Amino acid sequence: MAQGTGSINSDYKDWEWSADAGERARLLQSPSVEMVPKSGESQGNGLGATSVLGAVFIVVNAALGAGLLNFPAAFSMAGGVAAGIALQMCMLIFIIGGLVILAYCSQASNERTYQEVVWAVCGKVPGVLCEVAIAVYTFGTCIAFLIIIGDQEDKIIAALVTEPEEAGSGRWYMDRKFTISITAFLLILPLSIPKEIGFQKYASSLSVIGTWYVTAVIIIKYIWPDKELTPVEIPTSPSTWTAVFNAMPTICFGFQCHVSSVPVFNSMKQPEVKTWGAVVTAAMVIALFVYTGTGVCGFLTFGASVEQDILLSYPSNDIPVALARAFIILSVLTSYPILHFCGRAVLEGLWLRYTGVTVEEDVVRERRRRLLQTISWFLLTLLLALFIPDIGKVISVIGGLAACFIFVFPGLCLIQAKLSEIQETKAISWWAQVSYGVFMVTLGAFIFGQTTANAIFVDLTA
Repeated sequence: MAQGTGSINSDYKDWEWSADAGERARLLQSPSVEMVPKSGESQGNGLGATSVLGAVFIVVNAALGAGLLNFPAAFSMAGGVAAGIALQMCMLIFIIGGLVILAYCSQASNERTYQEVVWAVCGKVPGVLCEVAIAVYTFGTCIAFLIIIGDQEDKIIAALVTEPEEAGSGRWYMDRKFTISITAFLLILPLSIPKEIGFQKYASSLSVIGTWYVTAVIIIKYIWPDKELTPVEIPTSPSTWTAVFNAMPTICFGFQCHVSSVPVFNSMKQPEVKTWGAVVTAAMVIALFVYTGTGVCGFLTFGASVEQDILLSYPSNDIPVALARAFIILSVLTSYPILHFCGRAVLEGLWLRYTGVTVEEDVVRERRRRLLQTISWFLLTLLLALFIPDIGKVISVIGGLAACFIFVFPGLCLIQAKLSEIQETKAISWWAQVSYGVFMVTLGAFIFGQTTANAIFVDLTA
């Protein structure tokens, strides 16, 4: 995209405070990103710390996660391998396009986080909607993480208990609600209270290794299946043409790394849009292979009977799968605090903007407010996770919001960025980019509306 000669929303009065909101900017970064101080001189001068290869790894890190557990079920909902792969390939074009657009708008506006770019380029109303969407999305993802912990702990406990299932099913310490609660209070809550998240960067790398291991186990189990596995029905086409759209929330949830992409772009040694395009293309292709391998092999192993969480389809006493469950638990234990920090940072920014108080003036009350926000967030997500045992229901809701981050907000940014350019005549490329932005917004709004309506009227009321 060519850099326009005009400025983007040159009236900075609505969002100039963002340079002072240090905690919000820091917390929304990937734990592995090292940023340079924001200044006009540092932009584009190679002062970042992240190499091209490092940027690829961080973007893959941000994209891959516990969402891959739902991909085999998404292939089943889409109606088979062909439909699932085709849907991913079509959406990948717009996913990569959205990441490039965000880098372009970040460079034009000199903003370094996703929500600040939306504020700067699109204005107040879209900016507030973006921040609210981030808060709701991270909240829902934290619920999904707690459900995953309960799913995996159920299987691990079942493998450890030697007595018959009927005899042990009534023991209080084996109850799902108890195991989730004790894990959350002992491990997740202490990690969520601190103000900084730098301590998480090493654990996040370990979680990526765990994700690759889970994918490897699922592929190996398909190539060399267990002898006691009975033949299953493998759908080859969707039941209806609209059934394909049921897989969209999972795909959006899996590939959504856009919120953390802007800090990654600005952390590069040479933050150039062309280089960034190569980075995100390589990262998304890697993520595509991982998700497709997991989805195809998991779906072909269990067919239409595959669980929403693929690991639940395997027997409890399978040692390699048990290790995969342990890796997933470790991954979500370290990911929950990071997602919570992101959501808390957005809520903190909304509060400071509403009250008109700067970060420096509010230091005294920050600790008290942080504790209140953390405990309230933790208890609400835990309570909902205890009574919503199906991860598919949560992903069906937050997958629609993920579509907003991938399609709607980048599309709005592109439209506003091109409209703000001062040009006497509009070239064909200008009209093409505006049309592309309009199509992205329309497509994202459709996915959000369809998946959200389906989640409300089908999944949550079932």
